[in-house]
Amino acid sequence: MLEVRELTTKYITRFKEDIYAVDHVSLKIEEGRSLGIAGESGCGKSTLALSLMGYYFPPLHYTSGDIIIDGTNISGMKADDVRKSILGREIAYIPQAALNALNPTQKIIRFIEDVVKAHDPTVTKDEIYEMARGLFESLGLPAEVLQKYPVELSGGMKQRTVIAISVILRPQVLIADEPSSALDVTSQKMVIKMLRNLMDNGYVKAMIFITHELPLLYNVTDDIMVMYAGQIVEKAPAHEAVFDPLHPYSKGLMGSIIVPEEGLRDVKLAAIPGTPPNLKNPPKGCRFAARCKYVRPECRVQSIQLRELENGRSYRCVIGEDELRELYAREAE
Repeated sequence: MLEVRELTTKYITRFKEDIYAVDHVSLKIEEGRSLGIAGESGCGKSTLALSLMGYYFPPLHYTSGDIIIDGTNISGMKADDVRKSILGREIAYIPQAALNALNPTQKIIRFIEDVVKAHDPTVTKDEIYEMARGLFESLGLPAEVLQKYPVELSGGMKQRTVIAISVILRPQVLIADEPSSALDVTSQKMVIKMLRNLMDNGYVKAMIFITHELPLLYNVTDDIMVMYAGQIVEKAPAHEAVFDPLHPYSKGLMGSIIVPEEGLRDVKLAAIPGTPPNLKNPPKGCRFAARCKYVRPECRVQSIQLRELENGRSYRCVIGEDELRELYAREAE
């Protein structure tokens, strides 16, 4: 459903400095699958999400690479064409600040009418209402919500409403950017259940779920991709990414999170020292080298490529898979 090849996008500051927040990222999602993207704040997760839409607002600019959605390469399309024929129909986005995405002066149904008519001016208000009512009820939202203003809804209800609106045109791919981060535990559970229902009921065919919490992705997605300083450092099936991470950053990320899963709840927390590099002037070698306890001289001088493993996993490190496992095992003793 979605294939990304060597996508590179950058921010241009008012001082004309280039900040490559997404640096040669490649990924692929098949129909019926979900991909999780994890990493600490500032690693490029949200910028990647915006970049995948193919619709850029300064200071974010497209540099190079391909974005192919259901066979269509949108990276070279004009902005107006992307907005009219791609956004909402082929790929949809749930923003990180979704609770503020609704117009406070409009009822929910009026907001939905604006969204639908922007893509199809011929559709009537009655048709839009029936479309919205059927969608909301199938996702466990009462039809009365359509006649309410955003201020009349709780935070969890607003989040679920934004999610429902994002799939009103049944997009092929849905990108959810930290959709549960501002909610209480009960509301988070309802949002996660709703996202699963979207896949199960065929409202979307593939999904990208972005968060900084690896354990959450384990319960939501099929595969996990870990980002650091604008680059992919590891890709793996969700179970392996959480319980058997290979890259030192992925290992540190898991080690710094309290996990209630069996086998991990007694693991001692270990913080990652230091801070991410400044992307105005990133290091020549491994971008994690300054914070890595296993760093070697070659890590600081050469470009580190992703190692592709036989089981479909990949990670960006000069140290081999077997040696990394030995280092981790020795440290755990």
